[in-house]
Amino acid sequence: METKTKSSVYPLAMTAVMAAVIAVIAPFSIPAWGEVSFTLCTFALYLSPYILGWKRAAIATLVYILLGMVGMPVFSNFKAGLGVLAGPTGGYILGYIPMVIVCGLILKAFPKNRAIQLGGMVLATAVLYALGTVMFCVQTEATLERALLVCVIPFIPFDIGKMVIATGLGPVLRERLVKANIHPES
Repeated sequence: METKTKSSVYPLAMTAVMAAVIAVIAPFSIPAWGEVSFTLCTFALYLSPYILGWKRAAIATLVYILLGMVGMPVFSNFKAGLGVLAGPTGGYILGYIPMVIVCGLILKAFPKNRAIQLGGMVLATAVLYALGTVMFCVQTEATLERALLVCVIPFIPFDIGKMVIATGLGPVLRERLVKANIHPES
């Protein structure tokens, strides 16, 4: 009975903890220009599939977004509310869910290949950039060129650095969770 309780409660608790970690990390940002800021949110999101598996990582990301939507100041620069999600940068926030799913599915398919995992993060981030940039262009009536110059190109080196660190740290965390028999996919 104790094992069943541990196995059902632990993944749920870890999902909640990861949502909280994302919510604590995301508001701290370095403003770049306008609505766009540098944050560590995507770093936490890159690590979440290693820790939780892709399904629970997507749920933790959704919980984080819902927390911000209902008014908790968990978005960049301590912003909150539905207006943020409907605003110029809302597409990037909403794009976190497919980004985590793509990362997680590639991680699940290639659990030992860090190069492919890094490539998966690049692909997932491209999906994030695409969704966010479309919404930014619609909301601000910016040209694609302007949106890429403001919202994508300056962030690429920073995001690549986060991906490299995540592909170094993530497998170590995952391996330890699997050895402890507490990883959701172990």
